[in-house]
Amino acid sequence: MSPTVVLEWMFSPADYFEAPIEISQDDYTIIIADGKAEAKIDSAIYQSKPSMRNELHDELNARFLAEMLFSHREYHLFSSMTCIHPDGRKDQVMKCEPCNFKVTGHTINFQKCDKNGNTVLDTKRDRIDKRNNISGLVSRYLANDDVLKSLFKSWKAAVKDPDNELVHLYEIRDALHRKFGNNKSALSTLEKFGLTRNDWKDFGNLANKASLRQGRHRGKSDGALRDATDDELFMARRIAGTMIEAYLRHIDATADSSRSEMTAK
Repeated sequence: MSPTVVLEWMFSPADYFEAPIEISQDDYTIIIADGKAEAKIDSAIYQSKPSMRNELHDELNARFLAEMLFSHREYHLFSSMTCIHPDGRKDQVMKCEPCNFKVTGHTINFQKCDKNGNTVLDTKRDRIDKRNNISGLVSRYLANDDVLKSLFKSWKAAVKDPDNELVHLYEIRDALHRKFGNNKSALSTLEKFGLTRNDWKDFGNLANKASLRQGRHRGKSDGALRDATDDELFMARRIAGTMIEAYLRHIDATADSSRSEMTAK
């Protein structure tokens, strides 16, 4: 019997994910629930792959970044590694970093049933399914797509720096503008995946033209500055999140097309 390596991550807030998550791969399975993520790996496999710990941490971090799109909450991870020997002896190493997070309200769930009692709408189930789908895409493409990395860097900065939130969120639109060459090309590509022209325009007006303390051109305002309303911030986050999701679906569709071409050959 070979030793087992157990990688653990504790995270806060403990309720960061709405439901438990299981990530299954050939060499490991990660279970994420109630403030803890755990991966169990045969020590022989772990020792044969020196970069495995970092790869699993990156996989987990991608899941948290994807969830941040929906929760708009900061998170903190600290990890430990335990090697369990056949005789029961344990070796453990722990690593942690400073932490801060903020608390927000709860989401309302509802179900709709037909006359026979069959569920035809379940907002919690649909929301979790969507989040799992987005998390999978982030995990698949984040490591190798520099644009996607920059989008999540800006989103994370917006969460951590609310005084400049619109500045950071607008970086997402700027990055997509640069990626596709201009606004027209960005829109024509991302409209296929849920982004609308009105959203693109409204987002620009809010971040650039409104006299807001969180906006991009505070020094150019002729009148007094005011704080963005909750509705304005909600709109900005929704549109910026839609931009990231649309880009994710674009790169996934492009990858699918490339795989189909390779199969055809």
